[in-house]
Amino acid sequence: MKLPKMGEKAPDFKAPNQEGKTIALKDFKGKSVVIYFYPKDDTPGCTIEACEFRDGMKQIKKAGAVVLGVSPDSVKSHTKFNDKFKLVFDLISDEDKVICKAYGVWAKKKLYGREYMGVLRSTFVINSQGKIARIFENVKPKGHVAEVLEALIS
Repeated sequence: MKLPKMGEKAPDFKAPNQEGKTIALKDFKGKSVVIYFYPKDDTPGCTIEACEFRDGMKQIKKAGAVVLGVSPDSVKSHTKFNDKFKLVFDLISDEDKVICKAYGVWAKKKLYGREYMGVLRSTFVINSQGKIARIFENVKPKGHVAEVLEALIS
């Protein structure tokens, strides 16, 4: 898997959100879109990241953008995560990893010497023309939203 490059057209997708409603990237034509990929609902790092996006939504909207969180978790898992932390953006269920693979974030990872396949925590900022304007790899959850806001404003 390789990441799409900055300036390229963002890979389109169609998948269910936490309410089971089908969401497609093309639904946001003319808007900036922040797509953040995370490994698992309701885990420490993923919760920090999701809550930071929730808390930054006023500024993100002011910058003319929407946020989509994507993980391989089920719609049911996303519903629980969304309800527990009162998230105010769509969580996209990518159980078959089609979106993760299209964005090059489904890859081999290592933990305590063990290799496994998983989501590389990454964020893509897509401009209003549907092109990738910024890519954040190896994201550290705490403080990440400030980086994203800076990218949206500049």
